[in-house]
Amino acid sequence: MTILLLLAGFILLIIGAEALVRGASKIAAAVGIPSLIIGLTVVAFGTSAPELAVSIMSSFSGKVDIAVGNVVGSNIFNVLFLLGLTALIVPLVVARQLIRFDVPLLILFSFLFLILGLDGKISRSDGLLLFLLLVAYNAFLIYQSRKGQSLLVETQLRLEYNSSRQNRWRLWAVNLLLVGIGLAMLVLGSRWLVQSATQIAQKMGVSDLIIGLTVVAAGTSLPEVATSIIASLRGERDIAVGNAIGSSIFNILAVLGIASLVSPNGLPVSKAALQFDIPIMIAAAIACLPIFFTGHRIVRWEGAVFLGYYIAYTTYLILAATEHSALAVFDTAMVWFVMPLTVLTLVLTVLRSFKTGNPSPE
Repeated sequence: MTILLLLAGFILLIIGAEALVRGASKIAAAVGIPSLIIGLTVVAFGTSAPELAVSIMSSFSGKVDIAVGNVVGSNIFNVLFLLGLTALIVPLVVARQLIRFDVPLLILFSFLFLILGLDGKISRSDGLLLFLLLVAYNAFLIYQSRKGQSLLVETQLRLEYNSSRQNRWRLWAVNLLLVGIGLAMLVLGSRWLVQSATQIAQKMGVSDLIIGLTVVAAGTSLPEVATSIIASLRGERDIAVGNAIGSSIFNILAVLGIASLVSPNGLPVSKAALQFDIPIMIAAAIACLPIFFTGHRIVRWEGAVFLGYYIAYTTYLILAATEHSALAVFDTAMVWFVMPLTVLTLVLTVLRSFKTGNPSPE
């Protein structure tokens, strides 16, 4: 029954997020927001709604390690697994705005998360700061998107969403209903997911942090995976990449911020997360810059590197949690062979990019 409850929670989260994204995306396009901004805000936030629902529910339930692990694990999943898998299917073109603005902000906010957690918790005042940064970030994106975009938005709305600004009352009614249904499913699905994941962790003797970093993080990130793959196959590569980066920013600013605000004593941040998992999250965000910068695209081999690192990270967590004898050998191989080889490859790729002078896409 516990496993069935876990699966049912995942299913509700996916269906609820899909309904929320559909409704919110059409409403956003109707009021004049272009596709990249929809990917960075509405779609990213809608697909991150499961993380928000699960983290808030975990905070109310006293399972704060799941809340923190969910944010960190989801960000690692978004960059390494989501972008890696999507690039393997269809090489992704990266817009100039992501390289110059959004990815540096993701790196900055990731470091801010580490700094705020150094005292052992994300307090309510820390949460308020993160939430205010979210409001400022979105206000800037929307302001930038509205300058001289009316004709472009009208065309995108017709082509991408099979609609126009005619019959607005019907568009708003239908899509607000979708948003409401999606939110209701997210609330119920997150409750079932937290309850079942906690029971499984207790039976297996695994910490809440590990469950949050792996099972819950991967499960709540499934909407991002589906959205990015579908968007890339449809040619909407701005939405595919923007969704991954926007979701990661949303996880830190909104999910972590709101969860710490509603938690009576804030969110404790464990020493294990500070010493290993959050630095891995920061490293994944930093890795985006050279890969995005070289040719302004994510090609298949770069996607394979990202995906390989996510598999290695998850393997490490499992070996460490079970205290497996292979952990020492695995750790040595990663530190002395795999990581130096990857750094060398990225450096050579950047140098080659400077020599060839690849153009930057708009």
